[in-house]
Formats: sequence, C-alpha cells, structure tokens
Amino acid sequence: MLFSSRRPALAAVAAAAVLVLAGCGKSEAPAGGAHGAGAGGGAPPPPEVGVVVATPGDVGLVTELPGRLEASRVAEVRARAAGILQKRVFREGSDVKAGQLLFNIDPAPYVAAAQSAQASLARAEANAVQAKALAERYKPLVEANAVSKQEYLNAVAAAKTAEADIAVSRASVQTAKINLGYASVTSPISGRIGRALVTEGALVGQGDATPLAVVQQIDPIYVNFTQSANDVLKLRRAMEAGQFKRASGTDAASVRVVLEGGNEYALPGKLLFSDLTVDSTTGQVTLRAEVPNPKGELLPGLYVRVRVEQAQATNAITVPQQAVTRTQQGDTLTVVDAEGKMHKREVKISAAQNNQWIVLDGLKAGEQVMVDGFQKLMMMPPGSAVKAVPWKPPTPAAAATAPAPAAAASAPATKP
Repeated sequence: MLFSSRRPALAAVAAAAVLVLAGCGKSEAPAGGAHGAGAGGGAPPPPEVGVVVATPGDVGLVTELPGRLEASRVAEVRARAAGILQKRVFREGSDVKAGQLLFNIDPAPYVAAAQSAQASLARAEANAVQAKALAERYKPLVEANAVSKQEYLNAVAAAKTAEADIAVSRASVQTAKINLGYASVTSPISGRIGRALVTEGALVGQGDATPLAVVQQIDPIYVNFTQSANDVLKLRRAMEAGQFKRASGTDAASVRVVLEGGNEYALPGKLLFSDLTVDSTTGQVTLRAEVPNPKGELLPGLYVRVRVEQAQATNAITVPQQAVTRTQQGDTLTVVDAEGKMHKREVKISAAQNNQWIVLDGLKAGEQVMVDGFQKLMMMPPGSAVKAVPWKPPTPAAAATAPAPAAAASAPATKP
C-alpha cells in the first residue's frame, strides 16, 4: 500500500521536471540561433551590377532623314510630225530601250514630200551636167575668140549655180527624210514607260508638239532629302576641329534607304551632292543620293527614310543609352573601379547610334561603365562596394518575359 501511494507523486514530479527543461530549451533557442547566423553568414555579399568596358574606335555618324524617290532621267515623248496617230506599238508600263519604236504617225504626206525632194535633186543634177558641159565647150572657143568672154563667164556662172541647186536639193531631201522619220516615234532613253496619253486616230503634232507618253529611267534612282542647315554646319565644324573625319575616307557618303515598316533596302547608295543654298522658309539644305534599282522595286514619288553616314568619330567610345543620365546641368554616368567603388563622371556625348551614345570626352579606355543594377543600390548606404559583371543586352524573348520573375517573387508572400 505504501508503494502504490507513492507512484502518483513520483509521476507528478517527473512531469514538472520535463516542463522545466522544455521552458529552458525555448529560452535558449534564439540565442543559439543568432549566434549561429552571426558565425556562419557574416556581412551580406556586394550586389552585382552590369558594366561594359569602354573601348575606343571609329564610329560612323548615321543620320536618319525623310526623303522622296525620283527618277534619274525623265523624257517626255512628243509628236514632232503632224498627222493622224495610226498605231501604238508598246505595252504600257513595260521597259523600253533607247530608239525603240513607240508610235506610228500616218507617213503618207512625208513620203510624198521625200519623193518630191528626190525628184528636185535629180532635176538639179541634170541641169548641172548641162551647164558644166556648156562651160567646158566655151573654154577653147573663148581662147580662139570664137565666143565673147562674157558668154563664157555666163556659162561658168550657170554651171556653179547648178551645183548650188544640187546642194539645196540634197538638203531638201535630207529634211524630207527627217520629217518622214518623225512619223515613227521612238523612245529617246531607256527606261520604264507609263500609259499612253493619246489613242489611235488622234490628230497630233498640229501646232505644238503633242505629249504622247513619259519614259522614266529608275535604275539607278535618285532619293532627295533635306537636312537642317545647323546640323550641317556643326558637322563641318567638328570635321575641321578633328573630332570627325569623312565617312570611309571617300568623297561619297554611304546612304541606306528605309522603306515603310522599317525594312532597309538591300542595296546601298551614295551621296551625290548637297545644295548650295538654304531654304529660307524651312532652314533646310537639300541633298541627293543615287541608289541602284536593278529590279525596279523603288518607284518614283515614294516617300522613304534615308540613313546617311556623313562622317566618322575617331577614337570615340560608345555606351548604352541607359548608362547615361541627361540633365540640364550636363550628362553623367557611373564608373566602377577595380575595388568595386562607384564614381560619378561628367561626359560629353555627340549623337545616338543604334541605342548607343557616342562619348567624345570624359571617359577613358578600359574603364568600367555601369549599365544595369541601379535599382539594387537604392537601399544601400553611400560608398558601398559592388561586384561588376559583364552586361548583356536583353534579348526580345527575355524582354517579353520580364514581368514573370516579379510575379514569381511575390508568389511566396501569398502562401499561408
């Protein structure tokens, strides 16, 4: 009985001891956990930022300007002979060669005129033979005083007049042949012909020369575009100062034509000239370029964009546009040194080429320019070190899926 009465008391003492040990374990757990984190983790690692290395080189200064296409040669086909148009012998909208027959005008009046001129020439030649023979017959007679010298001189003059009549008749024959040739209207140049402006049966060439069709040479084709006179002057000053040099070391700058939709025409052109005067109303200078067009893809009158490389920046450094901060006080960027320290740097930029700024001054070769990771530094104290890693431009696929990581990061916060 005594043993059985002590069992509940021992059980109560054991339970109290377990509770005390459990409470001691809970109070010591945070201290031990904090000590372990401090011993194993230490200070957080520096954040990674994307950088590019400044590399100097020759960079082409490409300017994109609005332009309009124009045929390199335009010829209006006109009727130079008066008459009824009998036939059109070309297909509208086709390519024609220089000298190719296009229209036939009724040649009957011109054939008759040519025959009449030929007959007049034959009569003049016959008269010349007779006059020359008479002069030769009088020559020995005048020496023998059988005829007077006056009669001999008259015979010689008649022979020379007959020769002059032959020359006049030959010119008339030539004129008649030319007029007869005008009855067959040919193309003055090689190119593409448009629609016929007259139809068969029309009276043409009566008075003024009647327009019949238009032939345009579109290979090569011209593109006319305008540029601000101030930009041209700045470019020339920069060339004179030695900052820029002429594009590709040639006299003709390279030109690219950009069609609707942003598609670039495959064949490059060359700049021919720039106008000597400035438009007083717009302040623009007109320029012209020549572009090959063997397949006839470019048509006159089409509005296009023109990318022209007029100069090159020597020993220039390009950085992505997002690396430069532009304000009214100036342009700045962030440079990361070998120790991971960041430094603000004022720079001088020139122009943007393919989403890149051209840095002319303020940046040295080999320096690391910060491009990405600015958002990581917002919660860090000034003077903090960073870890520079090579920056890679985002691909279109990565840009399309950019919102996904943010959604994934916020997902754990919604878990219970």
